[in-house]
Order: sequence, then C-alpha cells, then structure tokens
Amino acid sequence: MKRTSSFTMLTMAAASATVLAACGQAGQSDDGGGGGGGDGGTTELTMWTHSAGNEAELAVYEQIISDFNGSQDQYEVVMESFPQGAYNDAIVAGAAAGDLPCLLDMDGPIVPNWAWAGYIQPLGLSDEIIDSLLPTAVGRYQDEVYSAGYWDAALSVFARESVLTENGIRIPTVAEPWTLEEFDAALVTLQGAGYETPLDIGAEDTGEWYPYAYSPMLQSAGGDLVDRDTYLTADGALNGPEAVEFFEWFQSVFDRGLASNSGTVGNAEFNSDEAALSYTGVWNAMESLEAVGDDLLILPPPDLGEGPKIGGASWQWGISESCDAADGAREYLEFSFQPEYIAQFADNQVVIPATAEAEELSEMFGEGDPLQPFVELSQEFAVLRPPTPAYPVISSVFERAAKDIMSGADVQSTLDDAVQEIDANIQSNDGYGF
Repeated sequence: MKRTSSFTMLTMAAASATVLAACGQAGQSDDGGGGGGGDGGTTELTMWTHSAGNEAELAVYEQIISDFNGSQDQYEVVMESFPQGAYNDAIVAGAAAGDLPCLLDMDGPIVPNWAWAGYIQPLGLSDEIIDSLLPTAVGRYQDEVYSAGYWDAALSVFARESVLTENGIRIPTVAEPWTLEEFDAALVTLQGAGYETPLDIGAEDTGEWYPYAYSPMLQSAGGDLVDRDTYLTADGALNGPEAVEFFEWFQSVFDRGLASNSGTVGNAEFNSDEAALSYTGVWNAMESLEAVGDDLLILPPPDLGEGPKIGGASWQWGISESCDAADGAREYLEFSFQPEYIAQFADNQVVIPATAEAEELSEMFGEGDPLQPFVELSQEFAVLRPPTPAYPVISSVFERAAKDIMSGADVQSTLDDAVQEIDANIQSNDGYGF
C-alpha cells in the first residue's frame, strides 16, 4: 500500500466538487438502482470498488462475496473494480446517469460531500457494528452515519533507537511525546551528526497527503482547516495566530534544510539511513522493519502545543441513494464486518483493523505484534479531517497554500488568501447544509 493509495481520489474530487450537487439529483433517479433481478429469482447487488490492481485487497472481497452469496439465495453480489485514477469519474458519470451501483467504496473525508450531493443514503447498519469500529472508520454528515470501513491507517515518526541514543536524544513515548522545542532540537542535533536532511516529512508527495499529514500538525498547534463550531468559515482557524506560528516554524524546517520537498515518495531515505527520522505511515512499516530490524522505533508525533495529532479515516463502504435493494446491501455489509475478514484486510494490506476482535486475530496488530504501536497511536491521537461537503475544496486549497509556504511565500497573506477562497466556496453553496 503506497502513501498515495488512500488519498489521491480527493484531489480529483476537488475538481468536480461543484459537479457533485447537480449530479446528486440524477443519483436519485427512480430508474437507477444497482439492484436487479438475477438468475433463479435472486436480486443482483452491484458493487464498485477503486481497488483494481490491488490483488491483496480484492482477494478478501472475493472471499466475502463468495461466502455471502453461498450463505443465502435471495441476493447475489457482483463486484466491479476500477483503477483508482478512473474511479471518481465513474462515480460522477454513474450519478449523472442515475446508474450508481448499490454498494460503493469511498475515501472517508469525501463522505459528507457525497451525502450532501445525494450520492449515498444513511447506512442503517446496527449500532452493535458501528459502536465496535474505530471512530475514524465511520463516516458521518450532520451526525448521520453514511459509511463504515474495515480498517484505518496511522502516521508515526520512524527512528533508529541506536541513532537517538548515540546523539543523546530522548526517546519519546505516547505518555510523554516530544515537545516542539525538543523535536526541533533533535533535528538540529541530527543534522550536526551528519544527516544532511535529517527528516523525511513526505513533502515530495501530492494531493490528499498534504491535509492528511500536515493538517493534524496544524491542529496540534491550535489551528485548523475550518471553524468546526459552524463549518461556515475558515477565518480564525486557518489564518489565526496559532496557524501562522505553526506555518512559520514549518517554513523554517525547509529553510534550514532539516526537511526537503525533493526525493521519491515512500520511505527509502529512512531505510537507507539517509534520513534519521521519517514521518510516515503504517503502510511503510514492513519494509522498514526488514531494513532496520529491532532497531526500529515507531514513535508518536510531537506535541506542538495541543497534544499530538495524526490523520484518521481511510476507505469505507456506503449504499447509493438510488439503490432499490438497500436491505440486501445492508445484509451484505453486516455479513462482511466479521472479525476474520477485517483481520485479513489488516494483514494483507498492512492497515489497522477497525475492531478489537480483528486486532487480536491479526498476525501484525495484536498485543505483542510488531505493528501494535500503530493501534495505540490511532486510538490516542487520530483526528478526522473536517466532516463537511466543502472538504474537497478545503483539501485542494490547503495543499496549494502549504506548498507555497514551504517554498518561501509570506505566511500570513498566503493563509488569508486560502481562507478567502474556502469561504467563497462555502458561501456559494449556501453553507453546505450548516
């Protein structure tokens, strides 16, 4: 699982955000449905996923579908997988034609937009299932549940224990993470110890990586992408004094050569010991374990003032508004949330299982397993990107602003411009229901 695999769809969604509202009405066509008559009197449930090419993920879906289809004779689930780059276009086209499938997956932050646009309906799964999931594996809009997922991802700081010890740097813990001052001093020390660019912060990546990785840092510093009391403005959250102070420090990290926006996407610089620290995700953990072995530390992010924060919410499943066999779609989804399936997803893809039962069944994430620290990080520090239909635009604007600041742009004016663009979009859409 590469860093971009869970995030890039939102970049495309930002470009089509204004299309969503118009297409959403088409998604409610009486002629749509994704559920139709099948052989032998069964009802066919169509299912779309972005996972074409991801053989490990598709293998689990195929097992679930086979098991479900064989467990009863009322419904037959039929899956179609799309390359991720084409998936969002397929959803937009399907909505415009009133021809969305019954079951469709979506990246967690896009859920409010699709709910507002009329693509998906309230999920309607049992409270027992929803309550068993990590909070970040449940998608909501206006306090209504619209999606649920089998896993989540988590970020951390990778380090070598030997390198920190040799340089007299305290090893942080969940209970006592690095402060901003400690983190900055550690980077300076490591640069002086011979690491030309001590921190791989992933800045060479693009798209949804930026709000997923860096907006939790902003929240840790006391800022945010939008005012979460109203969801009607970014003013004061994205351009207030806390946000400005954070981005001035963020800019300085690049000015001082402590991090770089060049290189290759992934964790290669850390694995080859070119970078001393890497701000990266669970999906890179196995390669780093192979490269570093028992010397690998999976550390919490620094506390920038308001406690450590990391991004939450990955791919989840929902039911289209136009599905004419929604009861069958819910029956399939309820069947699919069995712990053994969730554990298979976790181990096959190296992602965090969304339930405690699956965590213990997995080979990597249970108590004492090598990747168990990610479970704790997710439970303790994960935060959602703003659950508003404006999010695709917020995401795109934030990425552009962060890149400009990284390259030396004036911090205050760049953030003010970003706020103005976000607020204009919210106002032009009558507040997106808020």
